[in-house]
Amino acid sequence: MHNAQRIGVFGGTFDPIHNAHLDIGRAAVVQAKLDRLLFVVAGEPPHKRDATFAPAEDRYRLVEAALEGEAHMEASRIELDRSGPSYTADTLSQLHEQCPDAALYLVLGMDALIDLPRWRHPKRILDLAELLVVPRPGDWEIPDAVKGRFQMLEFARTDISSTEVRRRIADGESLEGLVPPAVANLIVESGVYRSGPVDA
Repeated sequence: MHNAQRIGVFGGTFDPIHNAHLDIGRAAVVQAKLDRLLFVVAGEPPHKRDATFAPAEDRYRLVEAALEGEAHMEASRIELDRSGPSYTADTLSQLHEQCPDAALYLVLGMDALIDLPRWRHPKRILDLAELLVVPRPGDWEIPDAVKGRFQMLEFARTDISSTEVRRRIADGESLEGLVPPAVANLIVESGVYRSGPVDA
C-alpha cells in the first residue's frame, strides 16, 4: 500500500505575496515532508472584506509569479472559483472530496491558531487537517480546543509584511529583498497597488 499524499494548505490574501510567505512555505514543505503545498488565494476573505488592496485575480497572478520554479509549492484557485466568503472549513472539505486519501496540513500563524475556535466550523477544520503553526513573538495562551492538535514549525522571526511592501510601492522605494524579482516586475508592469483598497 502506498503512502498517502501529504498536501499542505497555506491560505491568505497574499496582498501581496512576499519573501516571508515563501520562507514559511519552504519550512512547511521540509519539516512536514509535504508532497504539495497549495498557496490558496482568498477570494472573499471573511475577516478582511473591505481591506484588500488588489483584486483577487491580480493577487493570484503575483502568487503564480512568486512560485515559478519553486519545488512542491503551487498557487491554488480553489477559493477564487468558489462563490461566497472564503471559509477555510469549506476549502478543506472541498480538497478532502477531491483527494479523499490525502493527508491535509493547514499552515497558519500562532495568532490565527489562537483565534481558530471562533472560526466557522472549527471542529471540521481540526477533523480534516493537521495544523502547522508559524511562531509569532509574544506570550500566547493556547485555547483548550487546539491544545495538542498542532505542530510548531521552526521559523525565524521576520519583519517583512505585506503592509511594508505596499508602503514601499506607494513611496516609490525598492522592493529588493522583500519580494521575488518576478513579483516586483509584475507589480511595476501592472500598476497594481497604485490606488487604495478594492472590493475582494
